[in-house]
Amino acid sequence: MKLSTRNQLDGTVTQVTKGEAMAVVRIRLTGGDEITSSITRDAAEDLALANGTPVKVLIKSTEVSLGVE
Repeated sequence: MKLSTRNQLDGTVTQVTKGEAMAVVRIRLTGGDEITSSITRDAAEDLALANGTPVKVLIKSTEVSLGVE
């Protein structure tokens, strides 16, 4: 599959925490860094995400905000 999204990172699911409507998915990227994604529970189930599932992380955002004190 070819995608237009430029920021594509390969990784492996390490944890899926499902709530009523949302799922929090933790992914270990190639190289050891980790990233967390919040997606709908339905999407997580449709993709059959579980520990060890290889995934491609697609990042398309117009803004990233961080804050510290």
